[in-house]
Amino acid sequence: MTEIPPLMWHKSSYSNGAGGNCVETARLEDEQTAVRDSKDRGGPVLAFSHRAWGDFLAAMRGGRLG
Repeated sequence: MTEIPPLMWHKSSYSNGAGGNCVETARLEDEQTAVRDSKDRGGPVLAFSHRAWGDFLAAMRGGRLG
């Protein structure tokens, strides 16, 4: 398992203070975006290329998923 150094995590602007379903993201040095569950900060972290993460967000905003 790869260790991830301390990161500057950012919670989604769509999150509320009620502890809803939220994700946090952080930029990695190797042109990747780390993603984790804000309710399980010590849990698993996924990493995506900046482009793949941007494409995912664009698809979500455009209603092309789910």
